[in-house]
Amino acid sequence: MFHHADLEIKSRENQGVVILDLHGKIEMGKGDVALREYVEDLLEKGNRQLILDLARVSDIDTAGAEVLVTLAAQYKALGGKLVLLKVDKVHAQVYEIARLETVMELCPDEVEAVNTFFPERARAHYDILEYVEEQPHEKHDSKE
Repeated sequence: MFHHADLEIKSRENQGVVILDLHGKIEMGKGDVALREYVEDLLEKGNRQLILDLARVSDIDTAGAEVLVTLAAQYKALGGKLVLLKVDKVHAQVYEIARLETVMELCPDEVEAVNTFFPERARAHYDILEYVEEQPHEKHDSKE
């Protein structure tokens, strides 16, 4: 486990895919650099299959979104893939507006996220717009 003042990162594995459970903020100066350095270290060690679980991320600003896009591009450039898991409804709207789903894959649950790394497994297509529209618009409560 890695703990930064604004972001806690717990690493685990599911079927050979590394999953980082994130808790806190991914904002400029508040977890963005820590996340980038942690993930780039995984890349240097040869990891090419990564899921970032954002279920407990309370805030993502433009610097945080840029880090996510940059990391996804680095994985892709090295023949790997980075998938976002459990994107908050508020954050999903931002991703949809910015068309970030064209850059990285978003999944609502862990089984589906892991299955994206196994092409032979059938899985449903995840449409960010449908996800945003079907969810009630609630203010995200960052108290946990």
